[in-house]
Amino acid sequence: MEVAVGIADVLSTHWETSVSVTGLRRLTGGASRQIWSFDAARNGDTNGYVLRRDPPGQGDAPRMRAEAACLLAARKAGVPVPEVVVAADAAPGLDAPFLIMERVTGESIPRKVQRDEALAGARAGLADELGGILARIHSVPVSEVAMLGNEDPLDVVRDLYRSFDEPRPVVEIALRWLDRHRPPRRGNALVHGDFRLGNLLIGPGGTAGVLDWELAHLGNPVEDLGWLCVRAWRFGGDRPVAGVGTRDDLLDGYERLTGWRPDLEELHWWEAFGTLRWLVLGRFQAQKHISGAEYSAEFAAIGRRVCESEWDVLHTLGLIDDVVLPPDPVPEPETRTDLFGLPVASDLLGAVIDELGSGIAPSLTDPGAAYRLKICTSLLRVARREQLLGSVQRAAHAGRLARVGCCDEAELALRLRSGLLDVADSDVRSAVLGAVVERLRVANPRQLDRP
Repeated sequence: MEVAVGIADVLSTHWETSVSVTGLRRLTGGASRQIWSFDAARNGDTNGYVLRRDPPGQGDAPRMRAEAACLLAARKAGVPVPEVVVAADAAPGLDAPFLIMERVTGESIPRKVQRDEALAGARAGLADELGGILARIHSVPVSEVAMLGNEDPLDVVRDLYRSFDEPRPVVEIALRWLDRHRPPRRGNALVHGDFRLGNLLIGPGGTAGVLDWELAHLGNPVEDLGWLCVRAWRFGGDRPVAGVGTRDDLLDGYERLTGWRPDLEELHWWEAFGTLRWLVLGRFQAQKHISGAEYSAEFAAIGRRVCESEWDVLHTLGLIDDVVLPPDPVPEPETRTDLFGLPVASDLLGAVIDELGSGIAPSLTDPGAAYRLKICTSLLRVARREQLLGSVQRAAHAGRLARVGCCDEAELALRLRSGLLDVADSDVRSAVLGAVVERLRVANPRQLDRP
């Protein structure tokens, strides 16, 4: 394989000895970067390593260099991160910016971290421990990562959102709230930018590795604390920090090493910001598919799940409390036609979904193929629910918009932006919330039942 040969050549040059590469396999996940695991043998010793590289032809060399610098600086500060072996802008066979680092063992799948009995001991004090790890990250001298960006985070999110030219009412509501409630500025620190379950390796003894530094930047350190509290990163758990701990646990661990403690009001602002940020980042990832730049079932699925973040934004801002949700739509019966006959289209989709999930999926031994099949099956479920419920939902949606004098959600969003409409109005809130609920009922109805 070309990648294996490229890795072997890079390591042979770096270590100045012959290296052989075995067991190369691409890992699932890594929506923006490729992740490969492999074993490398030299001088009779074999050890495990990981290759991170940009997709060939889409490289961002400065960003990869910055990620390597963050790993090196964080390791010096006592953060549990893999040791970087080599990083470069390109090499024959790799053909993109990359870094190679040691392979660290631990569990990264959030549901297993939250439920595995073998991790019960680590889980009990995890929120406190993560607070301490963030304290170490934020202690890294800024001079060691000076190449990182230092933009105003809310402006970055706002500009990215508006680049889609797709006004969304929930985003406009959140931006207005965040602008009005900004906390005081703090001095710059190294911010990991994506510190959450899924990017952490957890073992029985605690956190073994902090991964995925590609979103690292300079900014307010409380941003990382708030990000860890975002509802999406609880993965269904019922506790606010990673689904396993309390905010006080997190802040206790942080205060123990830093000597200061952010107040809950400031933490809440960053939690709300992080929720909006994930919404916009999800829409950004979907844009790669929508534009045709990177046609991908995974990116398409992410686009349909943006409504989960819309729901989380409304929940975080307290806009769902005491609100009556729209009634469940009753699907219109799909009848046989002389042209197409039976089974009807929804039955065909249902049969394919069942066969993929129950018939084909259990027989797959390739984790990557199983992951892709899961995404495709999920998309088929979405399409089937939309086919069954869509016409009823569209009619109800149009009625809610008409009551506030809007023809579509874009008009509603722009009127919210200008101040002509206010979410405090019950009809406006009904139109905003109703649209999000209808999307969730198609994309992921279970989200409506989560704590």
